[in-house]
Amino acid sequence: MRNQITITNSIEITGKALFSGEDVTLIFRPAEPDTGIVFVRSDLNEPVRIPLHIDSVAHRPRRTAVTDGSVAIETVEHCLAAVHALGVDNLIIELNGGELPNIDGSCEPFAAKLLEAGFTELDKPREVFVIEEPVTIKNGDAVLYALPDKNDQLSIIYDLHYQHPLVGRQLYQFNLTVDAFMKDIAPARTFVLESEAREFQAHGIGKHLTGRDVLVLAEEGPIDNEFRYTDECVRHKIGDLLGDLMLLGRPVFGRIVAYRSGHQCNQALVRELNTQIQKQLHKRKLRAAEPLLDIRKIQKILPHRYPFLLVDRVIEIEGDRRAVGIKNVTMNELFFQGHFPGQPIMPGVLILEALAQMSGLLFAQRLEHTGQLAVLLSMDKCKMRKPVVPGDQLILDVEAVRIKNRTGDCRCKALVGDTVVAEAQIRFILVDADPV
Repeated sequence: MRNQITITNSIEITGKALFSGEDVTLIFRPAEPDTGIVFVRSDLNEPVRIPLHIDSVAHRPRRTAVTDGSVAIETVEHCLAAVHALGVDNLIIELNGGELPNIDGSCEPFAAKLLEAGFTELDKPREVFVIEEPVTIKNGDAVLYALPDKNDQLSIIYDLHYQHPLVGRQLYQFNLTVDAFMKDIAPARTFVLESEAREFQAHGIGKHLTGRDVLVLAEEGPIDNEFRYTDECVRHKIGDLLGDLMLLGRPVFGRIVAYRSGHQCNQALVRELNTQIQKQLHKRKLRAAEPLLDIRKIQKILPHRYPFLLVDRVIEIEGDRRAVGIKNVTMNELFFQGHFPGQPIMPGVLILEALAQMSGLLFAQRLEHTGQLAVLLSMDKCKMRKPVVPGDQLILDVEAVRIKNRTGDCRCKALVGDTVVAEAQIRFILVDADPV
């Protein structure tokens, strides 16, 4: 993975804002490593900085806006699509108004200015988000799927359905590269139906615009304009999606399948992906933190000993409801001698045994002063998802479903990284520790 980049020189672009019609000057400025993308309102008495993040998004129809809670910057998606596609990680976007210039309604003017400014590699690795688990977002008729992909890139399939004779259904597949973006996506302009344009102007929105400034679609064709592509509308939708994905704060690798998706649906997807990032960061912190139960404390609770003690540490405990532990799998494990020579794979039954032991540690939180022990009674819904091999670190995540007077149920899963490798529903019977 390459290092972060920023632009080499500051450069400006001017034009009228799409919705407000105000004259705006935007300046792209270089930024230090780990700055991210930061918008700056320089027209205020005290400049306001708004770091780009999904939490800074303001709810707006038909566009994407960011805010610090009191000051907003409107229509950022076309600029962000260019930033995303060109791989710029750190950038100050300074402007003297509340909305970005529209120029021709496409991403191309922003991309051209960034290319003119040049790029500088920084001495810090860039962080990316690789989609590892499928995500589905639905909003009315709109649907977005984020799917894992073996290729280290972003690919998008967009299926556009529009109730207009000039648009109808348009389907386009796009693999993100700089050349493909500049040739196939960047020139595609925002579009609006003639009836919508008249309604907007009746409410004082975009009154300065003509058919030459934005792609206005009448039934017989674009008003005072021409299509740049026969399927320009779906290409522009992909550009919008690229811009909205930049709200994640890092590039996305995977496959996005979109059906009738707009800004609201795009932003919901980014929120879900951001939740996955936070979960990953939380797991990393837990693994690096001091264990709540180290091996000596575990041995005081569990009767198991070598070579059958399969929990090395407990890193998270939520009362008697949930617990997370770790089993480090090394080539020194006794079972690898015969399972299998030349192709070492941890036996699935031992992964289940590790989950059972982790469940016993969870129940021990409740049974500590009751004189009872949790003894394995049954296992249901056992599934082996992926082989576990030497060098893997098993994360043992167990959650108590119910505990009755004499029985307890646990929902268990074992993970390597963020991938589930095994899962099971484990039932215990509670017995007296010292039966008479």
